[in-house]
Amino acid sequence: MKDYRDIIIRPVVTEKSMNLLADNKYTFVVDKKANKTEIKNAIENIFNVRVENVNTMIVKGKPKRMGKYEGKRPDRKKAIVTLKPGQKIRLFEGM
Repeated sequence: MKDYRDIIIRPVVTEKSMNLLADNKYTFVVDKKANKTEIKNAIENIFNVRVENVNTMIVKGKPKRMGKYEGKRPDRKKAIVTLKPGQKIRLFEGM
């Protein structure tokens, strides 16, 4: 089993993810190999909250060019975590 902090990579701070905070939903970039149960356990143990639901999606990397060289940004996995009513993550409160 991985360490919980290896599963959750970073929070996603965008306008769309900030609008989801009103519905008690928090967005994180997570390890691509993590499943929903591992993500739920990691969020509950790191932030001491109760998770109601986890939705995940794979975001494909965009193609990028540097002059004549072509490449692509890496793929990543996002998780939208819904907390039980009355629960909050303090990390997002000041934003």
